[in-house]
Order: sequence, then structure tokens, then C-alpha cells
Amino acid sequence: MEVKEITVETLQEWRNTGKEHQLIDVRESYEIEIVEIQGQHIPLDELPNQLDTIRNDIDVVIHCRSGARSARAVQYIMSNRPEITKIYNLAGGILAWADKIDMSLEKY
Repeated sequence: MEVKEITVETLQEWRNTGKEHQLIDVRESYEIEIVEIQGQHIPLDELPNQLDTIRNDIDVVIHCRSGARSARAVQYIMSNRPEITKIYNLAGGILAWADKIDMSLEKY
């Protein structure tokens, strides 16, 4: 199952233009306390119980620290909620966001 990705630049463009989307952070709570880029927080291990909170009528972007966990999350969602077709992994995760969009964010 192919995981579609978007770049941090595309996500920033969506935010700047007001394009409706759902941003989900699958990192652990302690990671959110270090740095976040807003959006809904669903830790990866809670994803099975939170599938019904993911919308299927707008673009959905899943992110984590580097993009690895979020890619697994996208695959899981695609397998268990096949009606969600506009779902993307944020390439490079929050580290890419800190490198290319908001250099003031802490990297860990």
C-alpha cells in the first residue's frame, strides 16, 4: 500500500491559504511538550481507538518527529478506514518543519 507524502512547504501553503485539512500528530505526549506545530494529538498506540475522529471529507496530514511513525500510521488508517483516500504523510516530520519552515523550533 503506497503512502502518499506532502512536503512541509505544501503544508505551510495550505495553512497560509486557509485550505481545510486535518493535521494529526502521532508522537508521544512528552514529545509534544518539547515542540509542536499544532493540530490534533493521537499517539500512535491510541490510533486504533481514535480512528473515528479522522475525517474522510478533507485532506488529512499525519506527522511525527521524522516521518517514520506517521508513515506507519497512514498505512494503518488506509487499511482500517479505506474510505479515507486523501491522507498524507508529512515528509521529514517535525524535523523538516523546523529545518525549512520555522527555524525557531527545538529539534530533538
